[in-house]
Amino acid sequence: MLKITPYLGILVLIVSIGGLWYPALGYFMLLVFAAIFLISPFRGRWFCGNLCPRGSLVDFWISKISKKEKIPAVFRSFWLRIPVFFLLMGFMGYRVMSVIGTLNMFEKIGMILVTMCIVTTVIAVIFGTFLSPRAWCTFCPMGTAQNLLGGKKYQLQVKQENCISCKKCEKVCPMQLDVCNSEAMSDCIKCGRCVEACPKDALHF
Repeated sequence: MLKITPYLGILVLIVSIGGLWYPALGYFMLLVFAAIFLISPFRGRWFCGNLCPRGSLVDFWISKISKKEKIPAVFRSFWLRIPVFFLLMGFMGYRVMSVIGTLNMFEKIGMILVTMCIVTTVIAVIFGTFLSPRAWCTFCPMGTAQNLLGGKKYQLQVKQENCISCKKCEKVCPMQLDVCNSEAMSDCIKCGRCVEACPKDALHF
């Protein structure tokens, strides 16, 4: 991860709380969307593990109070992820279209984005507290989009001859992935914690 990663969570609070008084802060969400769609075709979910403010919030703040339970398998299912994606994106698009051309349109659209940030952050905090910090990330609409756009890009490489099956990599993986599985892990967020934890330098990107 990057040196700034642990501190990005503050941006979620700024947008979610400050946006109630200054709706223009909601447009920060558009910068996030743009970064995601620019990066993911080349590095998959790298944004999630390095630049995502909400990811930073759950990793470094919510993790301190999380029960750290196993993430339910259904959360990773596209039978859940695709409907959630279309539901949230469709609702946001519908609300934006409904205010286009109205008075104070700029502020109204900003408030829609702020509201989406608040709603998804509340969901992430609840699941992060009672399940696992990154539980929301397994079916987050933006994570799903990155998975589909570049899930097989910039994959973790495993030197099987060096691996001693100590499972230290899996213990530190925030997404609870089967790290040493040689198959492509489209939901790997490229945070690099497994690489740092490996005692035999069997992992690299």
